[in-house]
Amino acid sequence: MENKITVPDIEKPNTVVILATGGTIAGSGEAGKETGYTSGTLSVDSLVAAIPSLAELANIKSVQICNINSDDITARVWLDIARFINECAKDPNVLGFVITHGTDTMEETAYFLNLTVRTDKPVVLTGSMRPATALSADGAMNLYQSVVVAAAPQSHGRGVLVVFSDRIFSARSVEKKSTYSVMAISANEMGCVGIVRNREINYYEMPGKRHTVESEFSVGALTDLPRVSIIYFAVDQDPALITFAAERSEGIVIAGAGAGEFSEEFMQAINALRIPVVVSSRIDDGIITQDSVLCPNTVAANNLSPQKAAILLRLALTRGTNRAELIRIFDEY
Repeated sequence: MENKITVPDIEKPNTVVILATGGTIAGSGEAGKETGYTSGTLSVDSLVAAIPSLAELANIKSVQICNINSDDITARVWLDIARFINECAKDPNVLGFVITHGTDTMEETAYFLNLTVRTDKPVVLTGSMRPATALSADGAMNLYQSVVVAAAPQSHGRGVLVVFSDRIFSARSVEKKSTYSVMAISANEMGCVGIVRNREINYYEMPGKRHTVESEFSVGALTDLPRVSIIYFAVDQDPALITFAAERSEGIVIAGAGAGEFSEEFMQAINALRIPVVVSSRIDDGIITQDSVLCPNTVAANNLSPQKAAILLRLALTRGTNRAELIRIFDEY
């Protein structure tokens, strides 16, 4: 399938391509205020022009993918970005990529790309918690540090990364942990994999799960992804929600309590399903093992959050619904 976004000719060596999707980093509002702004109003060119020192790091090529709130990102946008990167990365003049993105769903886009881009060149996502018009806006520094990381040879082969507030995170473990703090992006007990200070990068960890060039998932012929619904368990949650979702989905992820647990009524509804069910947890930290799942027809999400388990399941379903294969995939990724 052809890219919907034209891949530009990269004429200069040592180029970092900045792909903009919108979000708070491109937002504007009343001068000085942190809230009440409109996401995705500033162009990528204006973001780049506001940081002249980027030109000291690399040649910059900017591409506006879209300009929206990240809650409006869709699988089709993901597919367009992945195909763009896979094509553009073939150019020897390209050092790496930076994607500006809203923080609400940045972790999901990062993980999808971690599974679908086929390059060991750095792919770095960033954003901001304050719009460009706020006092002490954080977007400019995050974008600068992301270009530092994307241009660095030591960033190769580490999978898709997220750079935020001086820290570098792996796409698989990164999550948004606050609704307001400029330190909102974290990785729970997994921690960051590196730190950026000025132009110096220090890496401390390498990802242990399959990603990018080692991934088995191909997006070349896809026009969309299978539909997967996430059902959140809570006390007295109606199990009819599971049946309702199953009629409209090709797979389901359960956000269970504790180590992926839920009520007897939920168990009965899940045992009656004929579509794949993955069990995750609404708890931030921990792991669900396959030998601990309550229903024999389900697959343990390991330590993936419900939203990331849904992404992996959507991609896995493009290859089939065999439960043994799904168990292998959730173990390896």
